[in-house]
Amino acid sequence: MDKKIWETCVAFHGHECGGLTIGYKAAMYAIRLLELAPGNGEKSCCISEDEQVVCIAENDACGIDAIQVILGCSAGKGNLLFHMRGKQAFSFYNRNTGKSVRLVLKPRPEGMTREESFAYYQGHGPEELFDVKETAIPLPEKARIFRSLTCSCCGETASENMMRLEGDQILCLDCYDSYDRFRV
Repeated sequence: MDKKIWETCVAFHGHECGGLTIGYKAAMYAIRLLELAPGNGEKSCCISEDEQVVCIAENDACGIDAIQVILGCSAGKGNLLFHMRGKQAFSFYNRNTGKSVRLVLKPRPEGMTREESFAYYQGHGPEELFDVKETAIPLPEKARIFRSLTCSCCGETASENMMRLEGDQILCLDCYDSYDRFRV
């Protein structure tokens, strides 16, 4: 493990844990598999200035913090997306080369304490921890920038793609009364 990068991940996350280790190992493995050029190691190992590197995580657990630090993926930039399935699985994409990979955490031995799990993840290489698979989700389009519109009801602004038209009113999702007669 790269001590400097690990310490940066821990500082961002707030503590050391097995979950953070999973994200660290997945991100470092993705760098190797996708042939990403490492950065300076201060803020991240591979700085994704915009959306060159994309991660679709199938969970919202501790490992996400390591992926943010190491790969420069974030929800705000639009290159950290969630496909919530409760799995320790991550799909990584390199927009520059078109390469992608899905890493799925293998089951660890049963009956481990939290401390034993941490030691297990710390002590094993990514090849031992993850199954490498093809990505099943197509690379998402780049993030769009939408205009902000004002809700006719509450007066708050929201992104135009999240607004609904009801009669001659533009309504935010909180004020819109959803209609779905097929949900029975």
